[in-house]
Amino acid sequence: MDVGPQNMEPQKTDSKPFPGEVHPTAGGGILVTKLDEVINWARSNSLWPLVFGTSCCAIEMMSTAGAKYDWSRFGFEVARATPRQADVLIIAGTIVNKMAPVLKRLYDQMADPKYVIAMGACATSGGPFFYNTYSVVKGADHVIPVDVYIAGCPPRPEALLHALITLQEKIKGARNE
Repeated sequence: MDVGPQNMEPQKTDSKPFPGEVHPTAGGGILVTKLDEVINWARSNSLWPLVFGTSCCAIEMMSTAGAKYDWSRFGFEVARATPRQADVLIIAGTIVNKMAPVLKRLYDQMADPKYVIAMGACATSGGPFFYNTYSVVKGADHVIPVDVYIAGCPPRPEALLHALITLQEKIKGARNE
């Protein structure tokens, strides 16, 4: 059974690689598009994540940046350790009450527009720990607004990639005011 590249059919995607149409002219071509679409296309394909990993979900997040999954292929090239250069905050793990002000401060230091992904059961709802303890925040949305939630305990790296791609699609459809 030959499963080489010659037997693979090209995948059809609904999204265009670049927004707009090129109209051929004698001297080259004219690109017709909306400025909002170009800005959103650029924003969505150059997201710089700020990682906030506190427990086991952080291991899965690290493997997503590794060679096997390589989130660089999808436009999340540069993981920043400073909020002033990041676009998207990925919260991976349990948030306790002592860390909540730190998370809020990091979010406030990020430049607009900024996006948040809550990864795993602990970041989305407090996980299995909030029933028996007073110290765990019952979801990141109690501290900062969240754009995309990822279910699982811990979620697989594919789930994080899916969430990042979902965030890209959300950004591409946004209206700039």
